Amino acid sequence: MRGLMKELRLFQKNIELFLLSFPAVVYILIFAYLPLVGLVLAFKDYRYDKGILGSDWVGFKNFEFFFTSQTAYIVTRNTILYNVAFILVGLVFALLFAVLLNEIARRWIKVHQTAMFLPYFLSWVVISYIITGFLDHEHGYFNQLLMQFGADPVYWYNESRYWPWILVAVSLWKGVGFSTLVYYAGILGIDSSYYEAARIDGATKTQMAMKITLPLLAPLISILMIMSIGGIFRADFGLFYFIPNDSSFLYSVTDVVDTYVFRALKNVGDIGMSTAVGFYQSVVGLVLVVLANYIIKKINDENSLW
Repeated sequence: MRGLMKELRLFQKNIELFLLSFPAVVYILIFAYLPLVGLVLAFKDYRYDKGILGSDWVGFKNFEFFFTSQTAYIVTRNTILYNVAFILVGLVFALLFAVLLNEIARRWIKVHQTAMFLPYFLSWVVISYIITGFLDHEHGYFNQLLMQFGADPVYWYNESRYWPWILVAVSLWKGVGFSTLVYYAGILGIDSSYYEAARIDGATKTQMAMKITLPLLAPLISILMIMSIGGIFRADFGLFYFIPNDSSFLYSVTDVVDTYVFRALKNVGDIGMSTAVGFYQSVVGLVLVVLANYIIKKINDENSLW
Protein backbone atom coordinates (compact mmCIF):
# COMPACT_ATOMS: atom_id res chain seq x y z
CA MET A 1 0.00 0.00 0.00
CA ARG A 2 2.83 2.35 0.87
CA GLY A 3 4.51 1.58 -2.46
CA LEU A 4 1.30 2.31 -4.38
CA MET A 5 0.92 5.67 -2.64
CA LYS A 6 4.53 6.48 -3.49
CA GLU A 7 3.90 5.69 -7.16
CA LEU A 8 0.73 7.84 -7.18
CA ARG A 9 2.60 10.78 -5.68
CA LEU A 10 5.32 10.35 -8.32
CA PHE A 11 2.64 10.31 -11.04
CA GLN A 12 0.94 13.47 -9.69
CA LYS A 13 4.30 15.22 -9.44
CA ASN A 14 5.26 14.43 -13.06
CA ILE A 15 1.80 14.32 -14.65
CA GLU A 16 2.81 16.79 -17.40
CA LEU A 17 5.71 14.56 -18.48
CA PHE A 18 3.50 11.46 -18.47
CA LEU A 19 0.88 13.22 -20.62
CA LEU A 20 3.57 14.30 -23.10
CA SER A 21 4.87 10.75 -23.37
CA PHE A 22 1.39 9.21 -23.66
CA PRO A 23 1.20 9.25 -27.53
CA ALA A 24 4.63 7.62 -27.78
CA VAL A 25 3.65 4.99 -25.20
CA VAL A 26 0.46 4.17 -27.13
CA TYR A 27 2.46 3.98 -30.38
CA ILE A 28 4.98 1.58 -28.84
CA LEU A 29 2.21 -0.59 -27.37
CA ILE A 30 0.35 -0.88 -30.68
CA PHE A 31 3.27 -1.33 -33.06
CA ALA A 32 5.91 -2.98 -30.83
CA TYR A 33 4.29 -4.99 -28.05
CA LEU A 34 0.92 -6.11 -29.47
CA PRO A 35 2.57 -7.74 -32.55
CA LEU A 36 4.58 -9.93 -30.15
CA VAL A 37 1.46 -12.10 -29.86
CA GLY A 38 1.95 -13.01 -33.52
CA LEU A 39 5.29 -14.68 -32.73
CA VAL A 40 3.30 -17.78 -31.88
CA LEU A 41 2.86 -18.25 -35.65
CA ALA A 42 6.56 -19.18 -35.84
CA PHE A 43 5.69 -22.45 -34.11
CA LYS A 44 2.43 -23.19 -35.97
CA ASP A 45 1.33 -24.41 -39.37
CA TYR A 46 -0.89 -21.38 -39.91
CA ARG A 47 -4.07 -21.84 -41.89
CA TYR A 48 -6.54 -19.02 -42.56
CA ASP A 49 -9.56 -21.27 -42.05
CA LYS A 50 -8.38 -22.41 -38.59
CA GLY A 51 -7.05 -19.07 -37.34
CA ILE A 52 -4.09 -18.47 -35.03
CA LEU A 53 -5.38 -20.49 -32.07
CA GLY A 54 -6.78 -23.32 -34.15
CA SER A 55 -3.73 -23.94 -36.36
CA ASP A 56 -1.60 -26.98 -35.57
CA TRP A 57 1.65 -26.74 -33.60
CA VAL A 58 4.73 -27.75 -35.63
CA GLY A 59 7.54 -27.03 -33.15
CA PHE A 60 10.70 -25.71 -34.86
CA LYS A 61 9.75 -26.95 -38.31
CA ASN A 62 9.30 -23.40 -39.63
CA PHE A 63 12.86 -22.55 -38.60
CA GLU A 64 14.20 -25.42 -40.73
CA PHE A 65 13.06 -23.45 -43.78
CA PHE A 66 15.77 -20.89 -43.16
CA PHE A 67 18.57 -22.91 -41.57
CA THR A 68 18.46 -25.76 -44.10
CA SER A 69 18.26 -23.55 -47.19
CA GLN A 70 21.31 -23.41 -49.46
CA THR A 71 21.52 -19.64 -49.32
CA ALA A 72 21.21 -19.32 -45.51
CA TYR A 73 24.96 -18.79 -45.10
CA ILE A 74 25.14 -16.22 -47.91
CA VAL A 75 22.25 -14.06 -46.68
CA THR A 76 23.44 -14.26 -43.06
CA ARG A 77 26.99 -13.29 -44.07
CA ASN A 78 25.76 -10.43 -46.26
CA THR A 79 23.40 -9.11 -43.58
CA ILE A 80 26.02 -9.02 -40.84
CA LEU A 81 28.98 -7.77 -42.90
CA TYR A 82 27.00 -5.01 -44.61
CA ASN A 83 25.60 -3.76 -41.31
CA VAL A 84 29.06 -3.81 -39.71
CA ALA A 85 30.35 -1.77 -42.66
CA PHE A 86 27.41 0.66 -42.44
CA ILE A 87 27.98 1.18 -38.70
CA LEU A 88 31.75 1.72 -38.91
CA VAL A 89 31.81 3.81 -42.10
CA GLY A 90 28.77 5.82 -41.01
CA LEU A 91 30.29 6.51 -37.59
CA VAL A 92 33.60 7.74 -39.01
CA PHE A 93 32.04 10.02 -41.63
CA ALA A 94 29.30 11.31 -39.30
CA LEU A 95 31.86 12.30 -36.66
CA LEU A 96 34.11 13.86 -39.30
CA PHE A 97 31.28 15.90 -40.83
CA ALA A 98 29.98 16.91 -37.38
CA VAL A 99 33.40 18.27 -36.43
CA LEU A 100 33.66 20.09 -39.78
CA LEU A 101 30.16 21.57 -39.36
CA ASN A 102 31.26 22.93 -36.00
CA GLU A 103 34.17 24.71 -37.66
CA ILE A 104 32.43 26.40 -40.60
CA ALA A 105 30.84 29.83 -40.48
CA ARG A 106 27.38 29.94 -38.85
CA ARG A 107 25.73 31.66 -41.83
CA TRP A 108 26.54 28.69 -44.10
CA ILE A 109 25.66 25.97 -41.64
CA LYS A 110 21.94 25.86 -42.63
CA VAL A 111 22.93 25.31 -46.25
CA HIS A 112 25.24 22.42 -45.35
CA GLN A 113 22.69 20.89 -42.97
CA THR A 114 19.95 20.98 -45.62
CA ALA A 115 22.21 19.56 -48.34
CA MET A 116 23.33 16.69 -46.11
CA PHE A 117 19.90 15.98 -44.60
CA LEU A 118 17.90 16.05 -47.86
CA PRO A 119 18.81 12.48 -49.04
CA TYR A 120 17.48 11.13 -45.73
CA PHE A 121 13.93 12.04 -46.79
CA LEU A 122 14.15 10.41 -50.21
CA SER A 123 12.57 6.99 -50.57
CA TRP A 124 14.63 4.06 -51.82
CA VAL A 125 12.47 3.96 -54.95
CA VAL A 126 13.46 7.50 -55.86
CA ILE A 127 17.10 6.80 -55.05
CA SER A 128 17.00 3.65 -57.19
CA TYR A 129 16.04 5.77 -60.22
CA ILE A 130 18.91 8.15 -59.46
CA ILE A 131 21.36 5.24 -59.21
CA THR A 132 19.99 3.78 -62.45
CA GLY A 133 20.70 7.10 -64.11
CA PHE A 134 24.35 6.64 -63.18
CA LEU A 135 24.66 2.88 -63.78
CA ASP A 136 22.42 2.21 -66.79
CA HIS A 137 24.33 0.22 -69.38
CA GLU A 138 23.41 2.31 -72.43
CA HIS A 139 22.68 5.79 -71.14
CA GLY A 140 24.19 5.79 -67.63
CA TYR A 141 26.51 8.63 -66.70
CA PHE A 142 29.35 6.34 -65.61
CA ASN A 143 29.39 4.33 -68.84
CA GLN A 144 29.22 7.50 -70.92
CA LEU A 145 32.23 8.76 -69.00
CA LEU A 146 34.11 5.47 -69.48
CA MET A 147 33.46 5.51 -73.23
CA GLN A 148 34.75 9.07 -73.51
CA PHE A 149 38.08 7.80 -72.15
CA GLY A 150 38.07 4.82 -74.55
CA ALA A 151 37.11 2.18 -71.97
CA ASP A 152 34.45 -0.46 -72.47
CA PRO A 153 31.08 0.06 -70.77
CA VAL A 154 30.36 -1.98 -67.64
CA TYR A 155 27.24 -4.08 -67.11
CA TRP A 156 26.80 -2.81 -63.59
CA TYR A 157 23.67 -4.85 -62.86
CA ASN A 158 25.40 -8.05 -64.00
CA GLU A 159 28.77 -7.58 -62.25
CA SER A 160 28.58 -8.49 -58.55
CA ARG A 161 32.11 -7.38 -57.63
CA TYR A 162 31.21 -3.67 -57.68
CA TRP A 163 28.09 -3.85 -55.52
CA PRO A 164 29.53 -4.07 -52.00
CA TRP A 165 31.14 -0.68 -52.64
CA ILE A 166 28.06 0.73 -54.34
CA LEU A 167 25.69 -0.32 -51.54
CA VAL A 168 27.95 1.05 -48.81
CA ALA A 169 28.34 4.35 -50.70
CA VAL A 170 24.59 4.71 -51.30
CA SER A 171 23.74 3.89 -47.68
CA LEU A 172 26.33 6.39 -46.48
CA TRP A 173 25.03 9.14 -48.80
CA LYS A 174 21.45 8.66 -47.62
CA GLY A 175 22.01 8.30 -43.88
CA VAL A 176 25.12 10.24 -42.97
CA GLY A 177 23.27 13.57 -42.79
CA PHE A 178 20.98 12.40 -40.00
CA SER A 179 23.83 10.88 -37.98
CA THR A 180 25.92 14.00 -38.50
CA LEU A 181 23.19 16.21 -37.05
CA VAL A 182 22.91 13.96 -33.98
CA TYR A 183 26.65 14.22 -33.30
CA TYR A 184 26.65 17.92 -34.15
CA ALA A 185 23.94 18.48 -31.54
CA GLY A 186 26.17 16.62 -29.08
CA ILE A 187 29.10 18.89 -29.93
CA LEU A 188 26.96 21.98 -29.36
CA GLY A 189 26.25 20.68 -25.85
CA ILE A 190 29.95 20.67 -24.93
CA ASP A 191 30.98 23.51 -22.64
CA SER A 192 32.80 26.10 -24.79
CA SER A 193 35.18 26.90 -21.93
CA TYR A 194 37.05 23.66 -22.70
CA TYR A 195 37.84 24.92 -26.22
CA GLU A 196 38.74 28.42 -24.98
CA ALA A 197 41.19 26.96 -22.46
CA ALA A 198 42.68 24.74 -25.18
CA ARG A 199 43.13 27.73 -27.55
CA ILE A 200 44.92 29.66 -24.81
CA ASP A 201 47.27 26.70 -24.38
CA GLY A 202 47.96 26.72 -28.13
CA ALA A 203 46.08 23.55 -29.08
CA THR A 204 45.35 23.00 -32.78
CA LYS A 205 41.87 22.16 -34.09
CA THR A 206 42.91 18.55 -34.59
CA GLN A 207 44.15 18.32 -31.01
CA MET A 208 40.91 19.87 -29.72
CA ALA A 209 38.87 17.38 -31.74
CA MET A 210 40.90 14.40 -30.50
CA LYS A 211 41.33 15.49 -26.88
CA ILE A 212 38.03 17.28 -26.18
CA THR A 213 35.31 16.55 -28.74
CA LEU A 214 35.68 12.80 -29.17
CA PRO A 215 36.14 11.93 -25.45
CA LEU A 216 33.10 14.02 -24.47
CA LEU A 217 31.04 12.45 -27.28
CA ALA A 218 31.98 8.95 -26.15
CA PRO A 219 28.73 8.34 -24.16
CA LEU A 220 26.60 9.42 -27.16
CA ILE A 221 28.70 7.28 -29.52
CA SER A 222 28.34 4.29 -27.20
CA ILE A 223 24.54 4.57 -26.94
CA LEU A 224 24.08 4.96 -30.70
CA MET A 225 26.52 2.10 -31.29
CA ILE A 226 24.57 -0.23 -28.98
CA MET A 227 21.31 0.68 -30.73
CA SER A 228 22.93 0.08 -34.13
CA ILE A 229 24.29 -3.29 -33.05
CA GLY A 230 20.77 -4.29 -32.03
CA GLY A 231 19.73 -3.97 -35.68
CA ILE A 232 22.83 -5.61 -37.14
CA PHE A 233 20.82 -8.65 -38.14
CA ARG A 234 18.01 -6.64 -39.72
CA ALA A 235 18.84 -5.21 -43.15
CA ASP A 236 17.24 -2.25 -44.89
CA PHE A 237 14.91 -3.93 -47.35
CA GLY A 238 14.64 -0.90 -49.66
CA LEU A 239 18.40 -0.58 -50.04
CA PHE A 240 18.99 -4.23 -50.94
CA TYR A 241 15.88 -4.70 -53.07
CA PHE A 242 15.39 -1.50 -55.05
CA ILE A 243 18.96 -0.28 -55.57
CA PRO A 244 20.23 -3.52 -57.27
CA ASN A 245 16.88 -3.72 -59.13
CA ASP A 246 16.43 -7.24 -57.68
CA SER A 247 18.92 -8.50 -60.27
CA SER A 248 19.43 -12.26 -59.90
CA PHE A 249 23.06 -11.85 -61.09
CA LEU A 250 23.82 -9.95 -57.90
CA TYR A 251 22.17 -12.18 -55.30
CA SER A 252 25.52 -13.50 -54.05
CA VAL A 253 26.45 -10.02 -52.75
CA THR A 254 23.09 -8.22 -52.43
CA ASP A 255 20.77 -10.85 -50.97
CA VAL A 256 20.13 -10.39 -47.23
CA VAL A 257 17.76 -12.02 -44.78
CA ASP A 258 14.92 -9.54 -45.41
CA THR A 259 15.00 -9.81 -49.21
CA TYR A 260 15.34 -13.58 -48.98
CA VAL A 261 12.27 -13.84 -46.73
CA PHE A 262 10.32 -11.51 -49.01
CA ARG A 263 11.02 -13.62 -52.08
CA ALA A 264 10.32 -16.83 -50.15
CA LEU A 265 7.03 -15.42 -48.86
CA LYS A 266 6.10 -14.18 -52.34
CA ASN A 267 6.84 -17.55 -53.93
CA VAL A 268 5.75 -19.96 -51.15
CA GLY A 269 3.25 -17.76 -49.25
CA ASP A 270 3.94 -19.38 -45.85
CA ILE A 271 3.39 -16.87 -43.02
CA GLY A 272 4.77 -19.26 -40.38
CA MET A 273 8.16 -19.44 -42.11
CA SER A 274 8.51 -15.66 -42.46
CA THR A 275 7.48 -15.19 -38.81
CA ALA A 276 10.12 -17.72 -37.75
CA VAL A 277 12.87 -15.77 -39.49
CA GLY A 278 11.59 -12.51 -38.01
CA PHE A 279 11.62 -14.11 -34.57
CA TYR A 280 15.17 -15.34 -35.18
CA GLN A 281 16.26 -11.82 -36.20
CA SER A 282 14.74 -10.29 -33.05
CA VAL A 283 16.35 -12.83 -30.70
CA VAL A 284 19.79 -12.35 -32.27
CA GLY A 285 19.34 -8.56 -32.10
CA LEU A 286 18.43 -8.75 -28.39
CA VAL A 287 21.47 -10.93 -27.64
CA LEU A 288 23.76 -8.54 -29.52
CA VAL A 289 22.41 -5.49 -27.68
CA VAL A 290 22.88 -7.15 -24.27
CA LEU A 291 26.37 -8.35 -25.25
CA ALA A 292 27.44 -4.96 -26.60
CA ASN A 293 26.15 -3.19 -23.50
CA TYR A 294 28.00 -5.71 -21.30
CA ILE A 295 31.29 -5.13 -23.14
CA ILE A 296 30.95 -1.34 -23.00
CA LYS A 297 30.02 -1.55 -19.32
CA LYS A 298 33.20 -3.50 -18.66
CA ILE A 299 35.25 -0.87 -20.49
CA ASN A 300 33.52 2.19 -19.03
CA ASP A 301 30.46 1.85 -16.81
CA GLU A 302 29.32 5.44 -17.47
CA ASN A 303 29.02 4.88 -21.24
CA SER A 304 26.72 1.84 -21.02
CA LEU A 305 23.02 2.05 -21.84
CA TRP A 306 21.92 0.51 -18.53
